[in-house]
Amino acid sequence: MSDIDKKSEEILRILSREGRLTNIELADRVGLSPSACLRRVQDLERQRVITGYRAVIDPALTGIGFIAYVTVGLSKHTKAAQAEFERLMRAAPQVRECHNITGTVEYLLRVEARDLAAYKQFHTDYMGAFPFLDRITTMVVMGSPKDERA
Repeated sequence: MSDIDKKSEEILRILSREGRLTNIELADRVGLSPSACLRRVQDLERQRVITGYRAVIDPALTGIGFIAYVTVGLSKHTKAAQAEFERLMRAAPQVRECHNITGTVEYLLRVEARDLAAYKQFHTDYMGAFPFLDRITTMVVMGSPKDERA
C-alpha cells in the first residue's frame, strides 16, 4: 500500500465521522472534483484502508442501559485457550469489542447489557463458565464525553 497523502487523510477523517455523506458533499468539503474524490475513496476501499461503513447507534434507545469495559486474565496461556476464549467472545452478543492486549491481562472487552442484572448473569453464567478464567475486572462506564468509534 502506498503512503496516504494529506487529502486522503482528510477524506478518511471526514468519513470516519460522517460515513453517509454523498460523494458530492465529500468532494466539496475536501476541495476536489466529484470524480477525483470518488477515485480516491474507491482506491482507499480497494486498498482495504476503508473496510466498511457502520451506523452509530444510541445504546439507550435500543434497551442498553449498562456498558462496561472488562479486563480478563487467563490462567492458561496457550494458543488453544486463547482461541477458545476468542470464539466464546465472538458468540456473545453482549461483547461488542474484544481486544487481545499486552500487560497483566490478556483481553479488554466492551460489554453492553440491558442493566446490571443482565450483566451479572453474563458475568456469572457465561464468563464464569470459561475454564481458564483467572481474573475479571469490570469498569462501568459512567458517561462518554468523547466517543469516536464508528
